Amino acid sequence: MEVYLDNSATTRVLPCVKDLMVETMEVDYGNPSSLHTKGVEAERYVKQAKERIARTLKVQEKEIYFTSGGTESNNLALIGCAMANKRAGMHLITSCVEHASVLNPMHYLEEQGFSVTYLPVDETGRVKLSALEEAIREDTILVSVMYVNNEIGAVEPIDEIAAVIKKKKPDILFHVDAIQAYGKMTIRPKRQGIDLLSVSGHKIHGPKGVGFLYVGEKVKIHPILFGGGQQKGMRSGTENVPGIAGLGLAAQEMYRDHEEKIRALYELKEAFVEGIRGLEGTTVNGLTGRESAPHVVSVSFEGVRSEVLLHALEDKGIYVSSGSACSSNHPSVSSTLKSIGVKKELLDSTIRFSIGMETTMEEITYTIDTLRTLLPMLRRYRRT
Repeated sequence: MEVYLDNSATTRVLPCVKDLMVETMEVDYGNPSSLHTKGVEAERYVKQAKERIARTLKVQEKEIYFTSGGTESNNLALIGCAMANKRAGMHLITSCVEHASVLNPMHYLEEQGFSVTYLPVDETGRVKLSALEEAIREDTILVSVMYVNNEIGAVEPIDEIAAVIKKKKPDILFHVDAIQAYGKMTIRPKRQGIDLLSVSGHKIHGPKGVGFLYVGEKVKIHPILFGGGQQKGMRSGTENVPGIAGLGLAAQEMYRDHEEKIRALYELKEAFVEGIRGLEGTTVNGLTGRESAPHVVSVSFEGVRSEVLLHALEDKGIYVSSGSACSSNHPSVSSTLKSIGVKKELLDSTIRFSIGMETTMEEITYTIDTLRTLLPMLRRYRRT
């Protein structure tokens, strides 16, 4: 049996998404900037994708900008807004548990003369609102906090964060990295006080190499790519029509019968967590109920290195992650796990399981049964 439990790293493209992308590559393959019929046909796919995405967020189509993915969306939001608003201030705020595609642009901006405050989180991984309130200064121009943590599934208090920001200094921009939240949560940027929102296609059964950034119409932002002036000059470069078309359709499909899909994910997660807690020497990190994300479970296994367990599970056809897929390229101790107080001896013994829309209860049962068999063997091996 093959069990894919690494859906936070990437997801399998939906068949309907693949078929639409093939159509844009083989039939309607024009450049959307071309004035002839082929170009007009290509442009229609881009417009349709904007319509589909805007509908899921209840925003305007003109507020959606396509990018190469989540990393570019986060870079555009942070660097673009910092540079556009630096006359108003040079102070930025984020949390200590953000993805590298937020933390590294913040480090870059520090090199450019900006100051950054990194907010602490509590033992569940949620940003401390009191720390945010204290951190806001007269020269603060931007706050960036992820919606769902990619390692432990913590759901940040986005509405409350926005309320603190708007009450203390209304003109501060609020950026949300929604790469692990979009498709799994109901998101309403205008109602929630979100000014910018980043999304990646391959986390929602769309293609890799494409994403979007929602930019509220009143947000002052500069482009970070320059060229032919596509997308109103905000993101130059010939549009990735197959990717954009696929992203738009994936977004539409994820939000079709959305409540039913999310209920099914939570049922799978709850069954998995219950099974894990029945195994000796395991600790589930962070919250696990309906107040957490429906698809991510972080588990520490006493006496077993995460890399060893990952490959042992792989041998049984089960695919998981030892952290975020991006950080796996550059192994280091997880700042998220340290921030929530995971014991030092468990930091290198933690696995992320991420459930997807295609996961079945049979696969959950098989995974628990496999762990029940593997863990005593691996622990004996370590002792010898």
